Amino acid sequence: MPTNLAIDDRLLNEAKKIGGQKTKKATVNEALKEYIQRRRQTEILEMFGQIDFDPEYDYKAGRKNR
Repeated sequence: MPTNLAIDDRLLNEAKKIGGQKTKKATVNEALKEYIQRRRQTEILEMFGQIDFDPEYDYKAGRKNR
């Protein structure tokens, strides 16, 4: 999907240099992937303490069935 964006050239060039990407497109795509990954990690962290843990669950038992 072609898109025109006004991106700060200094930021883009620095990201390209740090990330080791060869093109601006690859740099932007990698940055978006990292952005999404970090946001998802934040959502997972917010779940800590909200999920009930079953102390009787034997996670090793499932390994024997493989």
